Amino acid sequence: MKKISDYKYKITLAGNPNVGKSTIFNALTGLNQHTGNWAGKTVENAEGEFIYEDERYKVTDLPGTYSLFSETGEERLAGDYICKSDSDSTVIIADATCLERNLILVLQILSITNQCVLCLNMADEAERKGIIIDIDELSLQLGIPVVITAARSNKGIDTFKKTVQGVCNKSLKCYKVKSLFPEDFNLCNSDYTCDSAQIIIKKAEEIFSRCVKLSVKNYNEKDRKIDKLLTSKATGIPIMILLLATIFWITAVGANYPSEWLSSLFSFVREHLYNGLVYINTPSALISFLIDGIYTTLTWVVSVMLPPMAIFFPLFTLLEDFGYLPRIAFNLDKYFSKAKAHGKQSLTMCMGLGCNACGVTGCRIIDSPRERLIAIITNNFIPCNGRFPTLIAIISIFFAVSFSGFAKSLVTALIMLAVIIFAVLLTLILSKLLSKTILKGVPSSFVLELPPYRRPQFLKVIVRSVFDRTLFVLGRAVIVAVPAGALIWLLANVMVNDITLLQYCTDFLNPFGLLLGVDGVIIMAFILGIPANEIVIPIMLMAYLNAGTLTDYGSLSQLHSLLCANGWTVTTAICTLLLCISHSPCSTTCLTIYKETKSLKWTAVSIALPVTVGIIMCLLVSSVSRLIMMI
Repeated sequence: MKKISDYKYKITLAGNPNVGKSTIFNALTGLNQHTGNWAGKTVENAEGEFIYEDERYKVTDLPGTYSLFSETGEERLAGDYICKSDSDSTVIIADATCLERNLILVLQILSITNQCVLCLNMADEAERKGIIIDIDELSLQLGIPVVITAARSNKGIDTFKKTVQGVCNKSLKCYKVKSLFPEDFNLCNSDYTCDSAQIIIKKAEEIFSRCVKLSVKNYNEKDRKIDKLLTSKATGIPIMILLLATIFWITAVGANYPSEWLSSLFSFVREHLYNGLVYINTPSALISFLIDGIYTTLTWVVSVMLPPMAIFFPLFTLLEDFGYLPRIAFNLDKYFSKAKAHGKQSLTMCMGLGCNACGVTGCRIIDSPRERLIAIITNNFIPCNGRFPTLIAIISIFFAVSFSGFAKSLVTALIMLAVIIFAVLLTLILSKLLSKTILKGVPSSFVLELPPYRRPQFLKVIVRSVFDRTLFVLGRAVIVAVPAGALIWLLANVMVNDITLLQYCTDFLNPFGLLLGVDGVIIMAFILGIPANEIVIPIMLMAYLNAGTLTDYGSLSQLHSLLCANGWTVTTAICTLLLCISHSPCSTTCLTIYKETKSLKWTAVSIALPVTVGIIMCLLVSSVSRLIMMI
């Protein structure tokens, strides 16, 4: 395969957010793409390539933007790129269901270059809503070719490619329409003033009125009715909570069976690996190191982490595909505004439920550097998917123990939801604290578009969530699980005066742990669990049982008995839950924070803040517990 530099034509994709630009980019390039940061920016770019009729095309996908001339990172970058670009064609992706607004960006780009193609995406949705667009008249008004696509179903892509080819090789002519702009009107050579904006807005309205007819007056009526339910003050928040509770319940119940199946599979493989190493006369200490240390830790992370992710991420992606996530941001925006933070932080917080590293990366959507830092620093307070097993196990055996069957799983999901709500409140409080102290500043405003509701594409959602999220996160966890397994084995098996290094560590931490309402084993488990949160409970069991390897529990009742035998009480369980919410980010998240901030200082703050808050909360709970016992 040729390098991406060996292309014949270069094209640029531009468009508003939520118009299907990424879907078209993926349809064109497939797997022949890569992402990175623009030089000197935290805004991500994407480049790819495709071949059409034996000609290679390089595709640059610009960030979604409503205007080329603003102070936000995405919009300023897109404007600069198009002004300086040497592209053979700029392809403008527009939403056919709301063309009037999209025409503003189209006209801005046409004031710079007329070597363009206008792609009206989501044509199928426009047809369902009774929106009739005169393609020929629109092409005549703009002076460029116009194509229609429905990228989600891959319709119109071949015509799209043929049209782009025609513009690139000059077989399709683009021309400047003199009536579009005043003489010498070029936004690259002048400031984008109010007068310039008015010219473009007025022209967009004129073109829209000439080219678009509505066979149905209130074509968005169905969406507005749903919005009244999902975004109203009375029902918006309760429905959001109910949906999250349902997702947690499905995740908690559904993950048990594949986890057990994977554990059985890995046990079967473990036995054969062990026999194979014995067969080739491998030293017993090395066998234990490889099997009991590295292999057991690695397979534990996979068997415990993969099933919840494989359930949670597709469900979460379905909500995203349906168009519900922006409604969550809309519902929570006023609360983040009161906390002097950015409304988009609610979206990054939702990403953190799947993986805090993904949540931190998602903070790029926040334009203000100050508010982006607040979102990055506080993202770890939202329990990620890796902490779900620990939270669910402790909730089940200490707070839902008197229930059974469906009632137990339901109560567990409700308490889990209460924990998440507490974490959200904690995030809001700390965001406001940061904005009042080390990250002072004036909150910025932002435009939040509520995209139309769409029927989720279940197969594509599953594939995208598995490859883009589940396997991506799991791969990073596996990388850190290997050295973690080696370290855990060494601590549990290397002895000094007949006492393991792990016991020395837990004994040393025990006085501090008791002060926090827990013990040294729990503190050590959270420290060793920094590479992967999934192994916190197995490390506890290994330390309590003085085993040389991570240890599983046969049932929740056995786990309850073991923990109670080692001094656990309801106070211990509460404090452990608090530490699970507020402790150091995992190693993957720490690395992601450093990559995003390029600062050891802010990475250290992101680690120190949750640790400090966790210690303070545990001190308060243990103090109140002692006071109650004295009374």
